[in-house]
Amino acid sequence: MSGFIDWLEKLNEQDSKAKAVLRRSLAFDPGQHVHSYPYVEPFVKDEINSWRREMHYLAAGLWAAHWREGRAGQALSLAKACATHQLKSGSASTERRFISLLDSDREQLPHRLRQMIALLKEQDIDFDALLKDLVRWDHEQKRTQNDWARDFYRTLNQDTRHQPATETETAE
Repeated sequence: MSGFIDWLEKLNEQDSKAKAVLRRSLAFDPGQHVHSYPYVEPFVKDEINSWRREMHYLAAGLWAAHWREGRAGQALSLAKACATHQLKSGSASTERRFISLLDSDREQLPHRLRQMIALLKEQDIDFDALLKDLVRWDHEQKRTQNDWARDFYRTLNQDTRHQPATETETAE
């Protein structure tokens, strides 16, 4: 799985329409947009697990939709990017959307992820980590969802721990 996003970056340098085709693939179920096959199939050609294959297509489309020239910041996990967005925007709707994303089943996941990625347009997202997490989305113990929840709330709480104590907190 590692190297897939590097593969897409190289394709983007060689073929100017790669991003557009992969972005367009988000309008279809993952792996169903035939025009995106030349960009993803060479990487997943021996993949027999349909879920893993579909998640490669979804990650490729999300990467293409989110790609911006000149991003040089530290790429964040999706959960940390959501928490950072909430901290910067002050909007509680980010948390509601994030919880809805965590509660997504296989059918809802692509749609909710597209919405979240669009919301996080200013954040630099680690798409290699996102792909790894998506592949294990259906794990019985919900490891991805638990990891994301932990990252999200730790990031939110980390920001509040660094703020000075209020008078009532210091008086106790």
